[in-house]
Amino acid sequence: MVISAFFFNKAALLRFFVVLIAMINLLKRVHYYYFLLIVLLFFVFFYPFYYLAARKPAWYGFLNQLRALNSLACSIFTGVFFRFTYEEKPVRSQHYIYCGNHTSNLDIMIFCLLAKGKFSFMGKDELLKNPVLKIFFNTIDIPVNRDSKMSSFRAFKRAGDNLRQGMSLIIFPEGRIDMGQYPPVMAAFKNGPFRLAIETGTPIVPVSVTDAWKKLWDDGARYGSRPGICDIYVHKPVYTENMKADDADQLKDTIFDLINSKVIKK
Repeated sequence: MVISAFFFNKAALLRFFVVLIAMINLLKRVHYYYFLLIVLLFFVFFYPFYYLAARKPAWYGFLNQLRALNSLACSIFTGVFFRFTYEEKPVRSQHYIYCGNHTSNLDIMIFCLLAKGKFSFMGKDELLKNPVLKIFFNTIDIPVNRDSKMSSFRAFKRAGDNLRQGMSLIIFPEGRIDMGQYPPVMAAFKNGPFRLAIETGTPIVPVSVTDAWKKLWDDGARYGSRPGICDIYVHKPVYTENMKADDADQLKDTIFDLINSKVIKK
């Protein structure tokens, strides 16, 4: 009797956990579709203002304020919040190259809230076909085909011109979200952002997006999403004005190690 009761309780406990996991996965799926709905609704609401602000480069600062407001609204209504910890706050009047690890579409919202003034993202040219992001990558942001040397040259030349005019750059040096690694592990960095930082004398702000993947990995299609707080650690700027071109690899390794030091692996 004792043995049969033991196995019965064990089986019942196992069934309970199976049902619990199924319910959690269902709730994450429901939240994912709700998240998409909120993003779409606010994009439709902001679109007329985006369209007007994107028509002239002189209005790009206002365009970024709209992006920050949109991101904040989506954060509030989806229950996905962002907590920033600063080793040293970036100076508003200074332009930077913001480098962060990339595990989630939430990263776009995070950097829209973090960066101030005029800034642009550099991202893959496939985003020109994205129904939400294409208005930005046809105007303020910089598309790049990393498999094309000519596309990369043009993208980094444009980014360099923007930096010299006081416009910050947001870039993910991994170049992609690794779809084959969950939980995510940082991929090797590309060299371009670090050569550009040295060439233009622009300080780099390393940003560790520590756990956004736990709320929404990639676009959320595989594992859904859930509300909660995402922690972001903003490192102090790394200054490059006294560096030479030969220092690019060392700079890349330094930024990688700084970002990786705060990334949650489990």
